Amino acid sequence: FSLTGKEALTHFPSLGPSTNAAQGKVHVKQCDLLKLSRKQKRLCRREPGLAETLRDAIRLGIMECQYQFRSERWNCSLEGRTSLLKRGFKETAFLYAVSSAALTHSLARACSAGRMERCTCDDSPDLENRKAWQWGVCGDNLKYSTKFLKKFLGQKKIGKDLRAKVDIHNTNVGIKAVKNGLKTTCKCHGVSGSCAVRTCWKQLSPFHEIGRLLKLRYDDAVKVFSTSNDAVGHSELASPQRHSHSPKHPASPRSTDLVYVEDSPSFCRPSKYSMGTAGRTCSREGNCDSMCCGRGYNTQSRLVTFSCHCQVQWCCYVECQQCMQEEVVYSCKQ
Repeated sequence: FSLTGKEALTHFPSLGPSTNAAQGKVHVKQCDLLKLSRKQKRLCRREPGLAETLRDAIRLGIMECQYQFRSERWNCSLEGRTSLLKRGFKETAFLYAVSSAALTHSLARACSAGRMERCTCDDSPDLENRKAWQWGVCGDNLKYSTKFLKKFLGQKKIGKDLRAKVDIHNTNVGIKAVKNGLKTTCKCHGVSGSCAVRTCWKQLSPFHEIGRLLKLRYDDAVKVFSTSNDAVGHSELASPQRHSHSPKHPASPRSTDLVYVEDSPSFCRPSKYSMGTAGRTCSREGNCDSMCCGRGYNTQSRLVTFSCHCQVQWCCYVECQQCMQEEVVYSCKQ
């Protein structure tokens, strides 16, 4: 399971008010529309609510990827994504990580929102969770999410296959980023807001924070190769770039490092991996020189309309005027 972009463009039929049998048929059809392996489709059909959650995860991951790379040469566009996923670039590493993070996040939220039949609020067996339930608070169920995800992805250590090891490693980096963003949120109950009784529960960080963390991991991604570990009898990922004082004794990447095996293309010109940067808007003081790859950029003035001089009118609406201003836009030359 990873972001190919094809799933996000699929429109699912609305569930709407109908019989359970009809809803079951719609659920199965939704599973069939997704690009999943045979085993994943079986799991999807057995989990009512999962197809919608998978669709939400795909959309969440794509939107976050495009937001984080909006100012980069590779802007996480849908074009070329399938070809990228077949390679071992830094960008491939980010796609695997953000896919698994989005799915982990969406599953945990779907459980606490009551959109999944087989899971509910955070069910960790501690007193705080029971207290939260009594006050009608529902913690995000990360425990169920990560357990189900491992079964859904069917992760296996695959012999000496370097790409398989890299993909699994980057997938786990995404899951770990969500886990690290789990926060304890507390609410006070009592007269006039006093904290006579305090309820605490686990809540996931906003996905923007997880996306920002993964982008930092991408910026510091580690190039790896496969090496034999005689002590444990199988091959492992290794890199001379980090945690090692000698190239002759490479060290393993950290569990939080995004890893890749081959250098990325420039993404300057159209290729099977991207549309290139011609015509992309940029910031003259910021990234035009880098994004335009030395080709220069065009300058264009345009008038933009925006709401201004807004006032709140009794009782319940805001009245605004329409203002216009000139805006200068810079775009990369062909």
